[in-house]
Order: sequence, then C-alpha cells, then structure tokens
Amino acid sequence: MKWGIEPNTGAAAGAMFLLALGENLWIRFLPKYLEALGAPVLAIGAYGSTEDFLDAVYQYPGGLAGDRYGRRRALLLFIALAAIGYAIVAVAPAWPVVLVGMVFVLAWSSMASPTLFAVVGDALPSHRRALGFSIQSILRRVPIAVAPTIGGVLIATHGVRGGVRIGLLVAILLACAALLVVRQLHLTPAAAHVPLGVRDVWRSLPEPLRRLLLSDVFVRTCEGMVDVFLVVYALNVVGISAPRFGLLIGLQMVTAIACYLPAARLADRFGRKPFVIATFVAFSLFPVAVVAARGFGGLLFAYVIGGLREMGEPARKALIVDLVPPASRARGVGLYYFVRSLAITPAGLLGGALWRITPSLPFLVAGSIGLIGTTIFALTVDERVAG
Repeated sequence: MKWGIEPNTGAAAGAMFLLALGENLWIRFLPKYLEALGAPVLAIGAYGSTEDFLDAVYQYPGGLAGDRYGRRRALLLFIALAAIGYAIVAVAPAWPVVLVGMVFVLAWSSMASPTLFAVVGDALPSHRRALGFSIQSILRRVPIAVAPTIGGVLIATHGVRGGVRIGLLVAILLACAALLVVRQLHLTPAAAHVPLGVRDVWRSLPEPLRRLLLSDVFVRTCEGMVDVFLVVYALNVVGISAPRFGLLIGLQMVTAIACYLPAARLADRFGRKPFVIATFVAFSLFPVAVVAARGFGGLLFAYVIGGLREMGEPARKALIVDLVPPASRARGVGLYYFVRSLAITPAGLLGGALWRITPSLPFLVAGSIGLIGTTIFALTVDERVAG
C-alpha cells in the first residue's frame, strides 16, 4: 500500500478508469449534441441544472445502497444503470430524450460516488486517505487527458451526432468490461449497517464539515453556472475547432494529474487547509480566465488554471471522510453531496439566463461567487480541523 493502493481501492479505481474512458469520448460535447438535436440555449442550461438536481437526489440513495447492500453489489447496479443510459442517449431522436438518458447515466457518476468514497475510508487510515484519493483521481483522469481529443476527432470526421453516438457505443462496451472487474470484488462496509434516518445522519455530521459544505456550495455554484457552456463558448465565441477543444481538456487533465501526488503527500503530512484554499481559488479564477482569452493560446492558459482546480480535491475528500462517522460513512458522504448538489441546481439555468444577456456575463458572475466561497472556507474552518 505504499502508493495508497490496496486490492479493493485499486479495483474500484480500475472500474472508474473504464467508465471515465468511455464517458469522456462524448460527454464533454453533450451540449453541442443537444444543440444539434434542436435544443435552445435555455434548454442547454436546463440540462446543467437537471444534471445538478439528479446529482443531488442520487447521492443519499447511493450511499444508503452502499452501506446496506455492500460496496460490490451497489457498484454493479450503478454501472448497469449507466450502460442503459448510454444506450438511450445514443438512440435519442430529439433532445428531451437525452435528458431521460442522463437519468440513468448519472447513476454511476452520482450514485456511485459515496460508495467509492467509502471504499477509500474503509481500506485506508486517515493519514493515507488523501494519497488514496489521489491515486483514484489519477486513474479516473488519465482517460480524460486523451478521450476528449479522440471524441473531437470523431466529431470532426462524423459530425456532432455521428461522433457522439460512436463514443456512446464504445462507452457501453467499456461499461460491460467494468462490470466484469467489479464482479471480482468483495467490498463490504467497515462496520455493520446501522439503521439511521436522514435526520440522524445529518445530526451526526460535525460542525466543521457543515462549514466546509457551505463554502463548497458557493464554489460549485461557480462551476455549475459555466460548465455546460464551456464547449459552446470555445467553439462558438472564441471559434476554435472540436479537436482543439479536446486538446484543452487533455491539457487540463495533465495539469491535474501532475499536481495530485505532490499535493496529496504534503496535505497528508502538513495539513489540508492550504490545498483546499488553493483549489477554491483556482475554481474562481478559471471562468474569468476563459472569458479573458482571445484565442487558442489564451484558452491554453485558462485550462491550466482549470487543471489546478484539482490540486486540493483529494485533501477535501479526505477531510470529508475523516469527519463522517464510520458506521454511516457512505450515507454521510451521500448526504453531504445531496445537500451540495441540490443547492447548486439552479446554477445552470442562471448561467443560461445570463448568457442571453451576453456570453461573458455568466463567467464573470461565477468567478465572483467562487471567491465568496473561498473566503468562507478560509475564515471559518480552523486549521487544526482541516489538517
């Protein structure tokens, strides 16, 4: 376990790798796919809000399944549901059907998240958890460094609809491979399932975690306001090609991967607060850097900042796991993300409304909101708690 990997965490990360490889062939281009199917700009914003809403409502049930039925069976269910979603999105004749498909797709990225957190918490001691989350994050993001570029080439050669649909077919095959990986696991909770209601789980969350949650809501609102418009802004406003946008995503992921291990080792050793602050600052600066770009070169700089957003993510995740009681670990993580995602649900719609005024406005407003969240965290979470 020198690098934070043991059989369960390594195998779970392997499944994450396969799902990420498939999804990132197409998911970054989904707003363009919606546009190609006739979706207006407000509908694209609604997609972002729908994604955040589903992410919210799925978190706690996903954590409950992970605690009650075991990590392995829960992960098998989530992967199967995601594969069904890929198929629905691939055959969608109109944009509303895509939203139906995403109801299933998010079963992996949202429902599985608390269980994946719990796997790390179950398997690793506190002083190795940031490193463990870093290893998982690297294996999830290596595909993101290459897959969007391949997806951009598919779109350039087969059109938006054809390219996205080819990516979805590959994603289905990789999901089947992930099922085979997870079937070999025996992931069980660290403690026996304790029958607690949602209110009991909420009361068990300590005050420092609630302050982190508040700051996280502001920072993720910043992200949610512009996330679905990044590809539209880059292709329609700045005027770059789809393959070049894929290269930007690749640069962002390479930057993130490069800083994961050093930051995680330092956070486990010296404290987590400075790295969480650095992450929140990068979240705030990224949308401002995007609108400041006047060409591909400027976007390259912006997406390096986008990659630095991941610097303190393993430290933040480790802090969450540290503070949640072990007996309700998956449910506690799920409740945290339920509240966060529900709170940021209107962000995509707000971004769409501001886009109609001028495309740069949602990016500038998002940056301001992110800085508010950064300030809240810096002033209210004590270093001894975060470290």
